[in-house]
Amino acid sequence: MSAPLGARERAVPYEGLRLTFRRWCRPISLGRFRPVRPAPPHRTSVPPAPVRWPGRKERQLSTPELVNESPRGDADDWTALHADAVAVLTDWTPTGPDAAEASDSTLRLLGAGPIAMSREHRAGHVTASALVFDATGTQVLLCLHGKFRKWVQLGGHCEPGDRTLAGAALREATEESGISDLRIDPTPIDVDVHPVACQGGSLHHDVRFAVFAPAGATERVSAESEALGWFPPQHLPQPLAGGTARLVTPGLAAFRRACPHPAS
Repeated sequence: MSAPLGARERAVPYEGLRLTFRRWCRPISLGRFRPVRPAPPHRTSVPPAPVRWPGRKERQLSTPELVNESPRGDADDWTALHADAVAVLTDWTPTGPDAAEASDSTLRLLGAGPIAMSREHRAGHVTASALVFDATGTQVLLCLHGKFRKWVQLGGHCEPGDRTLAGAALREATEESGISDLRIDPTPIDVDVHPVACQGGSLHHDVRFAVFAPAGATERVSAESEALGWFPPQHLPQPLAGGTARLVTPGLAAFRRACPHPAS
């Protein structure tokens, strides 16, 4: 979510990394971070061959049509978002066996109907998140979550009026990073199911996407985070939320497809 009016941030350089903190956040020791200069990422103009999972439709990998924003729909209607989630996951080629299992579980959840998109659904609900890459593809933006005090990709609950999962992920990334003109690859890079405390105990069926920041982007900490930081994909900070590290490989593949000539 966007930072409250009057919120102020400070950028702290740390051995080549830029971490942005809210002024009122609790202190955090930077001594735990051991950033290392990243090796130049491997780039290729030939996309990797898709992994074929039994029972799944084969999906051709091609340069995606990037999306800047998704139009909002009726504020009280989850129907369009639910239909998009079913279509996206039915046609999706999973990026690994864990993602395949989570995708199948999410499709079963979606059998409950549009209510499965709402946080009010105690049995579980679909969320959307984004691994944000800088314009060079050598840094990813993570937030230090204010509640569970771990570094994690940006994202959260779907909202009434979101029409697509990609649109929900892009909205969350924009709100939590403060960066405008983000672009998103509408093909997911991962799906993960994990327990959460909301509604007295539920499950998040999180659909993850790759998002690309423009050159010179400047982040702004939101009310939900204690800090934002850019990190080399191969050297992510600790403590790190479960499932975040596995976004790196499919995320980099998405970056190479979408940005064959990245900024230097």
